[in-house]
Amino acid sequence: MEYRKLGASGLSVSALTYGNWLTHSADAAENARQCVAEALDTGITSFDTADVYGRPDYGAAERVLGQALSGVRRASIEIFTKVCLPTGTGPNDKGLSRKHITDSCHASLRNLGTDYIDLYQAHRFDEETPLEETMTAFADLVRQGKVLYLGVSEWRADQIEAAATLAKELRVPLISNQAQYSLLWRVIEPEIVPTSSRLGLGQIAFSPLAQGTLTGKYRPEQQPPAESRATSSLGSAFVGRYLGGPVLSAVQRLRPIADELGLTLAQLAVAWVLQNPAVSSAIIGASRPGQIRENAVAAGHTLDAETMARIDAVLIDDMYGDLAERDPAKVAAPFDVMPAWKS
Repeated sequence: MEYRKLGASGLSVSALTYGNWLTHSADAAENARQCVAEALDTGITSFDTADVYGRPDYGAAERVLGQALSGVRRASIEIFTKVCLPTGTGPNDKGLSRKHITDSCHASLRNLGTDYIDLYQAHRFDEETPLEETMTAFADLVRQGKVLYLGVSEWRADQIEAAATLAKELRVPLISNQAQYSLLWRVIEPEIVPTSSRLGLGQIAFSPLAQGTLTGKYRPEQQPPAESRATSSLGSAFVGRYLGGPVLSAVQRLRPIADELGLTLAQLAVAWVLQNPAVSSAIIGASRPGQIRENAVAAGHTLDAETMARIDAVLIDDMYGDLAERDPAKVAAPFDVMPAWKS
């Protein structure tokens, strides 16, 4: 496993972070324990979750992760979690107000069974709360020792800039942005990456496999495999954007490149994300332990310039043009306003 500094901070994280968005629920605790054990065995030390994961049983994913990490030397791992999205029906059960941040942090500490959170991330930007209130609440948690570092997730470049200015004034470490990033989703490249890099924030890339599309398991003009993410009620809302014929055909054209390198399509996709020097870590999930070991091969695997150029060429379609989405306006855009993927 390769280890990298998170942004310009002194915090080292594993190049792969194990995430439990869709895979840890109260009824999957034993599988979660096995996956976490496999992650640790491959050298993964960074674990990402959120207070909203496991909904409607809010906090379930945090609790399962905490149980799976029980007994692991706390100083040997980095635990990331998030706050902002609704965790209840009350008026203060969402957002980045001082009250919700404080209440949610205390709940996350209990759920995770830990005294502190290594990286506490604002899950989205809150348009209804003054940024000064948000950053001051975060700063207080840092000074209380309950949080070590701060991050954001899916914020625009101007929002990151404003938060970094306040963080500097408050003398607290804002060090990361967690963003969706893959071969097919590059909306952070034009604005987010240069702004973050200038301000010392590293990228934690989620969905490097484009919700499983880049594994090659979805084929043009074929029904999705049974029990795949595309057939689940939650996962289909996210993977559906990638299931157009041109995109799926392009993914299959990547297979010879992966074969030449002795990699699977999934390993190629993860390795591609990790080539970006702005990326400190890529988040991988798993429904079974073997997937973790497979994807771990990508860490530390260098793709040369010729290979990177060949990959880009594959994603140019004669009819539809560039199949990779690059529009910076789509950072954190709600799914209901995203255009249908090229079909």
